[in-house]
Amino acid sequence: MVDPVRFLIHGASGRMGQALLRLCTERAVECIVVAAVSRKPVQRVVDGVPQFAASELAGVPAFDVAIDFSLPEGFDPLLALCRQRGAALVSGTTGLSDSQRQALTDAAADIPVLWAANFSLGVAVLEELVERAAAALAGWDCDIVETHHVHKKDAPSGTALALGTAVGWGGATARYASLRAGDVVGEHLVQFTGIGERIELVHRATSRDVFARGALHAASRLKGREAGIWRLRDLL
Repeated sequence: MVDPVRFLIHGASGRMGQALLRLCTERAVECIVVAAVSRKPVQRVVDGVPQFAASELAGVPAFDVAIDFSLPEGFDPLLALCRQRGAALVSGTTGLSDSQRQALTDAAADIPVLWAANFSLGVAVLEELVERAAAALAGWDCDIVETHHVHKKDAPSGTALALGTAVGWGGATARYASLRAGDVVGEHLVQFTGIGERIELVHRATSRDVFARGALHAASRLKGREAGIWRLRDLL
């Protein structure tokens, strides 16, 4: 029997952190949360999981993979801890500076790391599809239309920009349009238009749990991998 993967959840008080803790409970045979880290934990143990403040990060138990959905100011100490302990890092923390991204690249010489703007497995597949389409449809127009809830401030979304990067890998250039409406979790349309024909590739997320499930999927498969920078699509 394979031992469960030991996770450290960093940013445990946020929406993604809470979803990760809940989903790990449902997958107890496959994974175990050895500790949860947040700025100021209210309790020391919640549902059997030890709670640590960010200032106590150095004292967390041994772990295989850290899953990070926190803030940029908490990223550096976590990356340093993962590197020190030889543990993998999966991060979806946004707003990282250029120096933090460089530090992530440097750490990849010693440990496996994965950063993604979107942890939906469907979006990972969509990235590959749009890259292939862009490479095959030279000269076609490419437009990416993304729709999110009214409270989302950044536009285009990080996922739209990642899809645009994949389009660029295929040799094309994407144009962007952003819509903010209602409580839409996330919808991304990548449209390729030629003379007299059009291809539309669409991904719709109806629950935020898809992102937490994708992060757990990636983290489970990153354990024991060789050091380097990994993409979600590499771990499908």
